[in-house]
Amino acid sequence: MASRLQLPGDDSVLLRVTHSNLKTFSSDVRFSLESTVEAVKDKLWKKCGTAVASMSLELYDDTGAKVSDVNDNSRPFGFYSPLDGLVFLSIFLLTSIFSPTCLKLIMSFVYCRYRLHIIDLDPSSVTSGGWLEDTSLVEKYKISDEAYDKLDGTYRKFKEKLGPRNTSAQGSKMDDDYMKDICANIKVGDRCQVEPGEKRGVVKFVGRAEALGPGFWVGVQYDEPLGKHDGL
Repeated sequence: MASRLQLPGDDSVLLRVTHSNLKTFSSDVRFSLESTVEAVKDKLWKKCGTAVASMSLELYDDTGAKVSDVNDNSRPFGFYSPLDGLVFLSIFLLTSIFSPTCLKLIMSFVYCRYRLHIIDLDPSSVTSGGWLEDTSLVEKYKISDEAYDKLDGTYRKFKEKLGPRNTSAQGSKMDDDYMKDICANIKVGDRCQVEPGEKRGVVKFVGRAEALGPGFWVGVQYDEPLGKHDGL
């Protein structure tokens, strides 16, 4: 005889979130079990762009098996019993073949995290067609070097003013091969966690970046909408 119960804790759960259209989207998001399903969808809309009215949710367990559809907007999210954290298995075993009525309770713990999968039902959604992932589909603004040099207040003009002083200061601290050995083990597409802050993301660039300074640099695109750019 075995039973599976989640250990008591707070009223929130940390789930891995995936998306039907966004193949590179994978994020750990914490939800309140007391929130309605509609509130959960509203929180996800702000993270992935799928409208609440066009969003269908599916809950999967840690083995990848589907647990249930999560689409009754009026129900509390905890109704669907998403699991996160330590879960224990209770197993009763006979302690003696001479005493069949004597039982011993063996408890073992396992770590479990469920996955919440977003399905975008809108064929014209902003998430469809790869527009949020494939940067080659986005028309780039281009300007010639000659036209850019004529502009005032640009970063290039600012850098020219501080260039001689900054170059000598940076040159005394690092050479052109700074961080080369570490970057040799990092590849574009690798998953990583940036410290401080425990921010997770995907490596988008590895190499030299003259505009940033000497040495080797790593560009990271965060799972959450953080940072100054997309890592490229």
